[in-house]
Amino acid sequence: MTRRHGVVLLAALLLAAACTSKSSEPGTSSQSASGRPTTSRPTGSDPVLQSELLKPVARYVQAVNAEDLDALVSAFATDAEVIDVGRRFPGREAIRGWADQEVIGGTLTVDAVVESRPGYQKLLVTFAPGGSAGFAAHYAFTVSDAAITRADLTYAD
Repeated sequence: MTRRHGVVLLAALLLAAACTSKSSEPGTSSQSASGRPTTSRPTGSDPVLQSELLKPVARYVQAVNAEDLDALVSAFATDAEVIDVGRRFPGREAIRGWADQEVIGGTLTVDAVVESRPGYQKLLVTFAPGGSAGFAAHYAFTVSDAAITRADLTYAD
């Protein structure tokens, strides 16, 4: 994949503990729950730098990988909404319940920044819940000030 296609791999953003405890061997591949192949990233690849992510988005990614529920929730505005494959979770308490059940314990790798403009960022990610091989998804974040106001999570095409 080329930069022209916007594919930039994440390496520097993952916390060391998440990388060592949950990553598979570099260069190995498996299949996602949808049957799509997934490949771990070899060391030495160009990372998606934290500076390429909007600050609240970077905090969300870090919180997922650190398994820090409080930090994850605090990345969102109090009246934020998460839409996870059509299911709506309005407000921080609903987001907390969703994240506690479905996000914490997984790993999130940012494969590419697909679109970025002030107040909006769409990422191509690999999310691996609970030690699974993971699946590709698009995470679109709307940001206001220092918090995420909306996250729309869909499976990648």
